[in-house]
Amino acid sequence: MLSPEDWAAIALTLKLASLTTVLLLMLCTPLAWWLARTASRWRAPVAAVVALPLVLHPTVLGFYLLVAMGPASPLGQFTQAMGWGTLSFTFSGLLIGSLLYSLPFAVQPLQHAFEAIGERPMEVAASLRARPLDAFFHVALPLARPGFITAAILSFAHTVGEFGMVLMIGGNIPGKTRVVSTQIYGHVEGMAYAQAHALAAGMLAFSFIVLLGLALLRRDRARVMP
Repeated sequence: MLSPEDWAAIALTLKLASLTTVLLLMLCTPLAWWLARTASRWRAPVAAVVALPLVLHPTVLGFYLLVAMGPASPLGQFTQAMGWGTLSFTFSGLLIGSLLYSLPFAVQPLQHAFEAIGERPMEVAASLRARPLDAFFHVALPLARPGFITAAILSFAHTVGEFGMVLMIGGNIPGKTRVVSTQIYGHVEGMAYAQAHALAAGMLAFSFIVLLGLALLRRDRARVMP
């Protein structure tokens, strides 16, 4: 049976994952569009920075974010001057860390979807006197819909599974930064294996459903493609 603390951790995890997913889709769409279409020499360095969380250990990213949010940092001094305190060990800090850590899981599917559109649809829209912004919203975005679905699923699932970065930035504060992964860690530390198993089994089932859904989505896309 799940305890009230377990349910609180689940609720906080869903809140964090939902906010992270929505914000990533909003912030990463213009970035992915730029990466898909630009010929700038900055494309490769920016793409490398975006993909960095894929290879960088989460505790390393968490450590540097912790330092960046600390009271001695420029960001920490600014937030303190504004009366917000420091962002480390708060939900806001956890959200910032999640946005950075899940960044490639949103940008890369969107970038690939925009690249798959090609130039022809945008050229046709331009020939019909559509403004670039109108063509983007009425042509590019609808055609890139599968990429948005994949990006949303991966971003949400990746945020749910975070541990190392979450523990570094947010700690394990009940009701504030304690998510499912850190709750499982706490159960294991306390030798409460039955409670840990209940949450871990739920995470396992969730991960399987996500991967199965992505596989079915790709199969359906392959069937409708000429």
